[in-house]
Amino acid sequence: MTDATLMRRALDLAAPMVGRTGDNPAVGCVLALGDAVFGEGATAEGGRPHAEELAIVAAGGAAQGLTAYVTLEPCAKRSAGGVACADRLIEAGVARVVIATRDPHPNASGAGISRLQAAGVIVEFGLLDADARAQNAAFFAKWD
Repeated sequence: MTDATLMRRALDLAAPMVGRTGDNPAVGCVLALGDAVFGEGATAEGGRPHAEELAIVAAGGAAQGLTAYVTLEPCAKRSAGGVACADRLIEAGVARVVIATRDPHPNASGAGISRLQAAGVIVEFGLLDADARAQNAAFFAKWD
């Protein structure tokens, strides 16, 4: 599968949650390697748990060396004080993170990307950016 196909899948996972995640955006995450998908998740009702956390759990410890396709930059700080998604991805051992769009929220806003890169994770962003921004238009209107 292509990066675009897997990012489209992440957007599709997030779509049913738009408007149902409280103050949080609806985010989708797919953990894959080539054509094999190991875990998927979407931000849950009310905004917790986050998509990355659910995808890592679904992968059952098999995230080492995988690519994470995430519709929004992983958070670098959790408002509720839990482990940030950027840290979860690092701890899970993902090798690469493809992000559709940057997160303007103060708990991310480039810090998630920086944290991943500092840990040696390959980070790419901008794939289906307009689609991800449109999906969470209300969130971006609040924080942009």
